[in-house]
Amino acid sequence: MSQSPVTSYQSPGLSFEFFPPKTDQGRENLKNTLAELGKLNPEYFSVTYGAGGSTREGTVDTIRTILDAGFDAAPHIACIGSSKEEIRSLLEEYKAMGVKRVVALRGDLPSGMGVGQYGDFQFATELVRFIREQSGDAFRIEVAAYPEFHPQSASARDDLLHFREKVEAGADEAITQYFYNADAYIHFVESVRKMGLDIPVVPGIMPISNFQQLSRFSAACGAEIPRWLRKRMEGYGDDLEPMRKAATEIVARLGQQLLDAGAPGLHFYTMNKVEPTREICQRLGW
Repeated sequence: MSQSPVTSYQSPGLSFEFFPPKTDQGRENLKNTLAELGKLNPEYFSVTYGAGGSTREGTVDTIRTILDAGFDAAPHIACIGSSKEEIRSLLEEYKAMGVKRVVALRGDLPSGMGVGQYGDFQFATELVRFIREQSGDAFRIEVAAYPEFHPQSASARDDLLHFREKVEAGADEAITQYFYNADAYIHFVESVRKMGLDIPVVPGIMPISNFQQLSRFSAACGAEIPRWLRKRMEGYGDDLEPMRKAATEIVARLGQQLLDAGAPGLHFYTMNKVEPTREICQRLGW
């Protein structure tokens, strides 16, 4: 694979995403996952935030668990449905806990919420700007990027302009939606570099352990599953073990392509599972 204009980094970083567990068993499983993936020496673990702040307490508790285990933690903060006072209070709480990094997102509308119920924020750019105004440089701010473009964007150009607005508002780094086409990432980074933006853009990696679940999720979030990959995964039917083995090889190869192209690291959407994330990382030398 030829070298692209993607900026090269000498020491690629590694990070993992969790979602807040809802049961005692889920919380115990997460502690085991945290301990096992922690052996790979990630830069940080991030924790998702439900639509309209629906998992706020769970997110805070999970962040505390990660910090207590001795790792850096990055909470997601989604602004849709939130007031400035709620976000200000959350920032103060995280600062007091010792959080140094946050992931600033627009977030999804909760079911039944109309446009007029957005709250004090409508776009992620507004949230990034607010965090900077309230907290200065207390937090490193991560934002979302979409190599295959946000499904609600009017055009690819509009999506790039929205991304630039987030960077100009104060974002330090971006994490992409997951994808399975390395060229989509390379082209996206080339495009933002041409716009004069030099922040790191970290590829988001989604391991494949349940293809039917992945297909549903991908349809909802606009992540494309290439036809060749879909046909190959569907060809295994209910034979899960060889499907997972093949999927691990495919995703590990994608990760290597991205690192070879100069990606600053990889961010794994773990779904709170140790495998296959650990196996993919080990194949990549972590």
